[in-house]
Amino acid sequence: MEDLNRTEIASLGEFGLIGHLTKNNEIRRAGTILGIGDDAAVIDQFGRQCVVSSDMLLEGIHFDLMYTPLKHLGYKAVVVNLSDIYAMMATPTHIVMALGVSNKFSVEALEEFYEGVYAACEAYDVDLIGGDTNSSRKGFIISVTAIGEVAPDKYVTRNGAKVNDLICVSGDLGAAYLGLQLLEREKKIFLENPQVQPDLESRKYIVGRILKPEPRADIVDWLQEAGIMPTAMIDISDGLSSELLHICTGSEVGCVVYEDKIPVHDDAKEMAIQLNVAPTSCALSGGEDYELLFTIRQEDYEKVVKNNDISVIGYITRKEEGAHLVTRGGNKHKLTAQGWNAFE
Repeated sequence: MEDLNRTEIASLGEFGLIGHLTKNNEIRRAGTILGIGDDAAVIDQFGRQCVVSSDMLLEGIHFDLMYTPLKHLGYKAVVVNLSDIYAMMATPTHIVMALGVSNKFSVEALEEFYEGVYAACEAYDVDLIGGDTNSSRKGFIISVTAIGEVAPDKYVTRNGAKVNDLICVSGDLGAAYLGLQLLEREKKIFLENPQVQPDLESRKYIVGRILKPEPRADIVDWLQEAGIMPTAMIDISDGLSSELLHICTGSEVGCVVYEDKIPVHDDAKEMAIQLNVAPTSCALSGGEDYELLFTIRQEDYEKVVKNNDISVIGYITRKEEGAHLVTRGGNKHKLTAQGWNAFE
């Protein structure tokens, strides 16, 4: 049956589509001199250093439109990129977005996606300043470049951790992975029996963690206000173990992490038990939590423990001692990277 409310993308053409989707785009930042509408955007960073990060989301690999609302997808496409900027202790200011869109999408569908994009821009005070839109033969391709600013030489890399530094993490881990497992399970049930509608009300937290993540701007702000300069930092997109090993490799150090110190939300623990998986494994290898993993000097311990949303989970050792997890039972296991691999 023909959808009379559907507007075909071809009816607008590339430039007509761009103009349509960006007609309500707002400029929020004083540094945005020239936004969408020319060959390139122009921004003024007022003597601060520029931080740039790029990420791509592919339908069927990074997201499934069967259970991912387009508005949520637009929001997530922006914030996962902003998370990389915050992980440098920098402030995101601008994004550039490029899309590959197949003809299965209508103009109305893309409007819904852009609602999420604009909601994220408003929530985190960033300007959408340009991009590109192309035809895709299959599915939806999203590429976002995030631009941020930081005071000269005040950025934090993953390469500065020192022996005896404390390892900290924000929020809780593993919930996004468990939310994804729940959605995949409900999708399978629905495909087998479309009359069975999923009941996700009791699992709002873990489902929200995968469909609408939030970057930890609040943690970066708090660290700056508390006068804590992390020695190394990374955001947790591929699981705690993978990210921690990135810090260890980059900083040429080892580490010890304690299982009983790793924060896991009660809702995530319940779901893990239901799915017969270990909550710790979900935290170590799950990914897409977009929390911040960072190291601090021991003298900052008294400051950092004042924040209830930061957990101290271990410490940095010499490189030759390796990277290890100490279980609740006191056993020591080598930490291995089992997070998500884009090429497997």
